[in-house]
Amino acid sequence: MKITVDFEECLKDSPRFRATVEEVEGDVCELESKLDKLVKLCISMIDAGKAYNAANKQFVNGIRELAQQSTTDEVIESSLTKFAESLQEMINYHTILFDQAQRSIKTQLQTFVKDDLRKFKEAKKQFDKVSEEKEAALIKNAQAPRNKQHEVEEATNILSATRKCFRNIVLDYVLQINVLQSKRRSEILKSMLSFMYAHLTFFHQGYDLFSELHPLMKLLGGQLDQLVVDAAKEKRDMEQKHCTIQQKDFSNDDTRLEYNVDTDNGIAMEGYLFKRASNAFKTWNRRWFSIQNNQLVYRKKFKDTPTVVVEDLRLCTVKHCEDIERRFCFEVVSPTKSCILQADSEKLRQAWIKAVQNSIATAFRDKGEDAEKLDRKSSTSTGSLDSGGEPKERSLKGESALQKVLAIPGNACCCDCGQPDPRWASINLGITLCIQCSGIHRSLGVHFSKVRSLTLDTWEPELLKLMCELGNGVINQIYEARREELGARKPQPGDPRQEVESYIKAKYVERRLVRRPSDEQLRTKVVSLSKQEKRLSTSSEHLPPRPPPPTPKLRPGSNASAVFSASIKSADSGIQNSADGSREVLTDVPADGNNLPEAGRTPRAGERVFYEPKEYSPGLQLYWASFARSLPDMAEALAHGAEVNWVNTEDDKRTPLMMAVQGGSLVTCEFLLQNAANVNQQDAQGRGPLHHATMLGHTGQVCLFLKRGANQNAADIDERTPLTIAVEAANADIVTLLRLAKMNEEMREAEGPYSQSGDETYQDIFQDFTHMASNDPDKLNRYQQYDPQS
Repeated sequence: MKITVDFEECLKDSPRFRATVEEVEGDVCELESKLDKLVKLCISMIDAGKAYNAANKQFVNGIRELAQQSTTDEVIESSLTKFAESLQEMINYHTILFDQAQRSIKTQLQTFVKDDLRKFKEAKKQFDKVSEEKEAALIKNAQAPRNKQHEVEEATNILSATRKCFRNIVLDYVLQINVLQSKRRSEILKSMLSFMYAHLTFFHQGYDLFSELHPLMKLLGGQLDQLVVDAAKEKRDMEQKHCTIQQKDFSNDDTRLEYNVDTDNGIAMEGYLFKRASNAFKTWNRRWFSIQNNQLVYRKKFKDTPTVVVEDLRLCTVKHCEDIERRFCFEVVSPTKSCILQADSEKLRQAWIKAVQNSIATAFRDKGEDAEKLDRKSSTSTGSLDSGGEPKERSLKGESALQKVLAIPGNACCCDCGQPDPRWASINLGITLCIQCSGIHRSLGVHFSKVRSLTLDTWEPELLKLMCELGNGVINQIYEARREELGARKPQPGDPRQEVESYIKAKYVERRLVRRPSDEQLRTKVVSLSKQEKRLSTSSEHLPPRPPPPTPKLRPGSNASAVFSASIKSADSGIQNSADGSREVLTDVPADGNNLPEAGRTPRAGERVFYEPKEYSPGLQLYWASFARSLPDMAEALAHGAEVNWVNTEDDKRTPLMMAVQGGSLVTCEFLLQNAANVNQQDAQGRGPLHHATMLGHTGQVCLFLKRGANQNAADIDERTPLTIAVEAANADIVTLLRLAKMNEEMREAEGPYSQSGDETYQDIFQDFTHMASNDPDKLNRYQQYDPQS
């Protein structure tokens, strides 16, 4: 195989160059061994051939003697003489064959091994020596303290001289490598072709056999001629390039580094940096750093797996670091950790700082299929649940995430441009996307779209169910409702990126194509969802058994909303809906009408008290849709401008997330959290979603909220924390989870400010609970009788 080394790459002395050199050196070593073996075998063959010819000559002489003895028999004499002449001719051809073998294989290949490979080894020794000297000079230059100018100047001068020497040696070494790689082809092929032609001449009787091989040999001979011409041309070109590079001005020894976000391999910038370790000794190690796909990574060797320093450069800052002894240092600070790096010069430090700043300011750009392979951790910025990586978490009912999601009608093509076979998804919108549209969605920001890979990322069961309950058809009916009316053109596969990006921004950011509902339509929608809520409250297989609610009493001077709030504090058990969508509370006093009782008067038995909302809004639609577990209606409410943390002042200041808890659906809670719902927002009783999930015994939701950072130490107006409520309810599962979460939080605090995961056992237990809550909710229906008013 032809292995060439680029002259420009060798000047960088990159791990890629080192890996190529190691591959070449190993190949040359193996080549030398094979050539030595072949030469020895050729010598053995020639010696055996000479012995065969000597014995054959004696045999021919015996035939001649027999012919001379048979002079009286002319037929025998003439035949034996002709046979002897033919055999002698064969012996002569044998001699020519072995002589040609000695010239073409033994002599020629021995010369190639002794001359060309010897030059390569000498060049390698010089290269290894000067590489060690350069490495020592770099280390000495990096260790020179800033306050000792003479040591700095001495180290700089040594480094400059060593670099110049290294460049000359490495250029010569690369030239020798390329010449050797070019020459080996012609030498080996030429010697073998000459030897095969000798066989062709020798085997007159085997011409038919060689005639089948002859076209191939002629073709090889023609290729060899062209190879010789091409090799001579390549040699001249390389010598000219070698001379041109040597004539360049290397007075500035700094490597020229430029930030280029549009590189084919996804690497925007790369080069050597010293990295300070996070251990107690604070040691410095020189590593090859690169910026690729908005990540800062490094490696020690070219074939090593890159170590990610910063997961997403857009979430970090970079600054100069002047408070340490070393020069040219800068610091990259992310939300989870800090990394101190050192460049070889001030110019290189400024180049790296500028590159990091450009990455922070540059939006994600697609690089075709390569971007999909490089961006294996792109879903970490979406704020989704931590994935456990277990096979059971990757699939639902044995199907992969890709198969499950694409099976939904409309999901087999990109939601925005129609590209078939999408491989990406927006988990907060519930749609599938092609690679180009996924890049555009990333550029919108996670507050509009959170992108995940259907093939590279792990998928939690609740996220898969979320995707399956929405889909491209549902979302397009909402976000493209007015497309035909406005005459907007939907992008097609292959359209320019600018057109697709403009359409996606108009669709999701500006929401120009969304049809705004009238007041009557909105009221009808809310009434319909209220009726769904009533049916769900009586016939839901997902909800655990509810305790009987406390009977609300209407005290003198109290208002309707107070009674309504008191009635829903235990899972909305006492709330029903009237035919027109208004809220009502059934009381145990006599009734004589349908109007609100006057202040100070106790309602009579059977009297129904109605509570009409003050106004109908998208927030109210989201509120009731969350309880009704209707994800399409929730998505529609958000598209119409509903605030995900909307507060119902008429309902104890509850939020849609709290109503999703009351509805008992883990997928509904997941949808709201993916759309930035506040997991710690409290109602009028000081209770957050975690309080409500604990009171209702929804273990899966408790896991979900704890994993999303719910404050388990928050207390309600009765000074009860979720743990207190779980203990009183004797719910062992939730008590265990809350205590494990507390232990994990304490472990993270003990590990320091940059710890991320905490205890692995804690993560495994939570994954098991959330998986069970998604696939086997009946196993978690262990609700105990509990009265929050007690």
